[in-house]
Amino acid sequence: MRKTFKNSLKWSVSIAVITFVLAAIFSIFSNYILDGLTWILGIIVVFTIVFIGIVFDMIGIASTSADEIPFHSMAANKVYGSKYAIRIVRNADKVASFCNDVIGDIAGIVSGTASAIVIVQLAIQFSIGSGSVKEYVISVLFTSFIAAFTVGGKAFGKTFAINYSKQIILQAGKLFQFLDEKFHIVIIKENRKR
Repeated sequence: MRKTFKNSLKWSVSIAVITFVLAAIFSIFSNYILDGLTWILGIIVVFTIVFIGIVFDMIGIASTSADEIPFHSMAANKVYGSKYAIRIVRNADKVASFCNDVIGDIAGIVSGTASAIVIVQLAIQFSIGSGSVKEYVISVLFTSFIAAFTVGGKAFGKTFAINYSKQIILQAGKLFQFLDEKFHIVIIKENRKR
């Protein structure tokens, strides 16, 4: 019990620090990109951020719903990425926490901030006065559309992730293996314990 609590606390603190750093990076990067862009390109950036959140949400859900057994037979047949897929499934709690909570939540927050920047750009582009009814309507409509796209995309992604968890995790395993082999970036260390 004490060891579990200690490990959980250690993981929580480390994930909080990682979240802080990634949120700062995402925020700086998106604000830098949006600075000087037209509102149309700004909308594309917002949707890209939302899409990233949806994809990571799918990976997180797939990691918790995937079964480890098929990946063992793939690993025996030396299928590229299968050993890394096993790592993902064995660490499903951490993968889901990182993908759903860290990346997913950061994407939601940053897309909200980016949406506000796009709304300001729209107001400037169409000479809409600050605080006017038109700006208010545009703000409400755009924010509502982004929220609907995010929630709808995640709902679709969850169903897709549950039904195709093996394929999604294998693709993630291939990416992890590629990063390890080409750049020596180890995303998840090998853990023999289930």
